[in-house]
Amino acid sequence: ERLRYLLVLLPLLHGTGSFYVPGVAPINFHRNDPVEIKAVKLTSSRTQLPYEYYSLPFCQPTKITYKAENLGEVLRGDRIVNTPFQVSMSVEKKCEVLCNFPNKPVTLTVEQSKLIAERIREDYYVHLIADNLPVATRLEFYSSREEEEKKKEKDVQFEHGYRLGFMDGNKFYLHNHLSFILYYHREDVEENQEPTYRVVRFEVVPQSIKVEDLKADEKGLCTLPEAAGSAPQEVDPSKENQMLFTYSVHWEESDIKWASRWDTYLTMSDVQIHWFSIINSVVVVFFLSGILSMIIIRTLRKDIANYNKEDDIEDTMEESGWKLVHGDVFRPPQYPMILSSLLGSGIQLFCMILIVIFVAMLGMLSPSSRGALMTTACFLFMFMGVFGGFFAGRLYRTLKGHRWKKGAFCTATLYPGVVFGICFVLNCFIWGKHSSGAVPFPTMVALLCMWFGISLPLVYLGYYFGFRKQPYDNPVRTNQIPRQIPEQRWYMNKFVGILMAGILPFGAMFIELFFIFSAIWENQFYYLFGFLFLVFIILVVSCSQISIVMVYFQLCAEDYRWWWRTFLVSGGSAFYVLIYAIFYFVNKLDIVEFIPSLLYFGYTALMVLSFWLLTGTIGFYAAYMFVRKIYAAVKID
Repeated sequence: ERLRYLLVLLPLLHGTGSFYVPGVAPINFHRNDPVEIKAVKLTSSRTQLPYEYYSLPFCQPTKITYKAENLGEVLRGDRIVNTPFQVSMSVEKKCEVLCNFPNKPVTLTVEQSKLIAERIREDYYVHLIADNLPVATRLEFYSSREEEEKKKEKDVQFEHGYRLGFMDGNKFYLHNHLSFILYYHREDVEENQEPTYRVVRFEVVPQSIKVEDLKADEKGLCTLPEAAGSAPQEVDPSKENQMLFTYSVHWEESDIKWASRWDTYLTMSDVQIHWFSIINSVVVVFFLSGILSMIIIRTLRKDIANYNKEDDIEDTMEESGWKLVHGDVFRPPQYPMILSSLLGSGIQLFCMILIVIFVAMLGMLSPSSRGALMTTACFLFMFMGVFGGFFAGRLYRTLKGHRWKKGAFCTATLYPGVVFGICFVLNCFIWGKHSSGAVPFPTMVALLCMWFGISLPLVYLGYYFGFRKQPYDNPVRTNQIPRQIPEQRWYMNKFVGILMAGILPFGAMFIELFFIFSAIWENQFYYLFGFLFLVFIILVVSCSQISIVMVYFQLCAEDYRWWWRTFLVSGGSAFYVLIYAIFYFVNKLDIVEFIPSLLYFGYTALMVLSFWLLTGTIGFYAAYMFVRKIYAAVKID
């Protein structure tokens, strides 16, 4: 029955990527209207360092203007700027010289040539946008079908941006001619009105053509040579180079409507694999969850029935089991302030992630609104400080804590402080490389102001109310003298527990992890938030169940120190995420230099820490509810 509901749900979840946000209005063009082409940045998955477009000696317009950007765009390293490309709606251009002087080639100095050669070696891509649509390069290749079909069918995939150039042996070649292919959709208008057009796709075919073969005249027009007869434009890093930057524009009519114009970019990865993997993990997790729940419920019923038999009290006292530690199970742990602070941050993260994924699933954070996801996540984390503070304050009171002001300060600064510290150190390295990925100083000050001006007061507010509220009601009293803990078996070791507890939640989400890593490190778009929401729910369920099983085993072994242990063990899947990140780095990425590697592992450490806090918090609260429930069900004299 569950599975049937799930299969009904999945198509709905998959459909969420394609429709548009309310408030993003389409731009209507008439014939000859200018279509502005802007540059976003240069990126490379080999170095992970984005650069500004004009960090290389491209042709510049008379006045360079940067677009005002939101927080997310700044953090991603986007620096959107105008370019000298002159493109008009539905107007073809055969070949035109880009720079101001028509037939005089651009001379690159030795330094500029060296820089271009280095960027080509590092596999950089250039990202442009027209009417907010990113440029894509079409890749056509034959799939491995039968020979006859090969001639008919080509598989088409799109690559984000276009390659800056290519290498052949030890020689560097620059793509100095861009053939833009823009697709428009003609809108329905009344008879006497001028037809309106909307841009629905933006492709580019980059070419490298030697300056002598581009026959440019005084008017700034040029002629493209035949494909077979032209030599590519070499960039020699040891001397000055002369070249022409040229472009051509071709318009085509398309049936694609404006609302679904992003579909081309979003169907780049194989969705079929996604379907199978998601259904697979859903079935496995629900199956395992069902079995675990049944075993735990049956065992517990038996335990409670045994413990509650009035006549067998003497026998019961001699038995071992979780009832024996009833006088110590709610004994406050060591460092209650740090534990409640970490759990408060975990609640903050949980609320933020839940809302962001849900809003994105409804299509309100589509890739067309650049940086919206990052901006939303930052602001939500700040505002969720109220909930983090409330839960942390209430738990701290339950654990017999008294210094609530210090506890609130600890909650507001412990996790964000670590994140800010790591990001600041990484940022110093990125600054040293003059990359646009470095967060500018004013943005950093703004983030600090948000932290101390929004998040900190809200955490204090939440903490104050949480601390004043009645503490959690523990069903049994704690004894004065702590009970001695028997020697534990090897499999009750913390590290073994982490390894065992991490497998199920990690198994449920590791396919999704691959797509998320590709989006972060290989400049892909991630848009399958419907899938992600489903995976998040599976993660919450599996973390809770594993945590309950682990705490049950621990209490059966008469070890009542479960507070910290549950938090650590429930976050066990974060350890597997770390292992997976190392595997991904070695197998999938081409990173060789020190600073890109440092960036990768710095950001991975932040992801693993956040994931551990998130899963640890989910597991802790599930285990706490479970422990209170079972001790409330047992009669204790």
